[in-house]
Amino acid sequence: MASETFVIAGGGTGGHLYPGIAIAEELAARRRGVEVVFAGAGTELERRILSAHGYRLIAIASGGVVGKSLAGRARGLARAVGGYVQSIRELVKMKPKAVIGVGGYASGPMVMAAVTLRLPSLIHEQNYRPGLTNRMLAPWVRKVAVSFDETKHSFGGRGELSGNPIRAGFRGARRRTRGNTFNVLIFGGSQGARALNGAVIDALPRLVESRLGLRFTHGTGQADFERVSAAYQALGFEAAVAPYITAIREAYEWADLVISRAGASSVSEIAACGKASILVPLPTAAHDHQRFNARKLSDSGAAILMDEPALTGEALAREILALRGDPTRVMAMERSAATLARPDAAARIVDMIEEMLA
Repeated sequence: MASETFVIAGGGTGGHLYPGIAIAEELAARRRGVEVVFAGAGTELERRILSAHGYRLIAIASGGVVGKSLAGRARGLARAVGGYVQSIRELVKMKPKAVIGVGGYASGPMVMAAVTLRLPSLIHEQNYRPGLTNRMLAPWVRKVAVSFDETKHSFGGRGELSGNPIRAGFRGARRRTRGNTFNVLIFGGSQGARALNGAVIDALPRLVESRLGLRFTHGTGQADFERVSAAYQALGFEAAVAPYITAIREAYEWADLVISRAGASSVSEIAACGKASILVPLPTAAHDHQRFNARKLSDSGAAILMDEPALTGEALAREILALRGDPTRVMAMERSAATLARPDAAARIVDMIEEMLA
């Protein structure tokens, strides 16, 4: 039986789960026999990712309100109230040492329940621009951790800079020795990205004359797997295509260029691995937070920011070929990305948790 329990609340996407997993790994490394329980929306994706890492998931009723209709907001609030009552019951039963919120509406009911029960509580804001849930929770929790120093302004100056936690395996990522091919890693997050996949398909005919010097690894999401696979095969490209890339650290190490959305976990992993990137912010992301994440890397010279309306096959092919032909620029982008990395983010957050418990 575990000597003590911690609850990590949040989820719905891999981007929210993986920082939580990194915190859980750090807790387990420091505190023998600890049990970390995740509280999330109960999606199939959450269950698959967490079971692979050996963590238990409690499904808590929750609902979003951002971008919803009036009726949708009412349903979301009703579900959140139900989730809050459910969270109170779960916390009374588990008696955890602390509750850590990692963002997203799925974290709201559980963290607010912890505040009500006067349990030590901390939230971590992954993105440059915080979401509604964390902005609502920040005045009530004991500690606030942020990935970007500029984010403190959104919390009235409150918050401690931690960086965004990445899984322990990324902290040992190695730089690849550059070879004769230019290796491109493409993914759209745990759900894939249809617009990004479509732009790649449109770019391939413009890259076909250079195909012997290009290699691709492409995580498509389940819906686009067949379509994208067929496009590479039809034009004779060497490409490893999968619905979801499980060996992601090895894929980063292999890559010379990463093309992805600009979720907090993605930009943190790109920085940790020191990779040049083309970032395409998800235009429907709440509060446009992906654009702010991407701009941080772009302004530092680590990435090219490409808005989705400008994401044509022609534009994407042009950027890929320009970077392939300019290794000096790619290396400069890699160096800039590495300067933004915070490999000790999980350790900093666990330090904050231990300060709450002292």
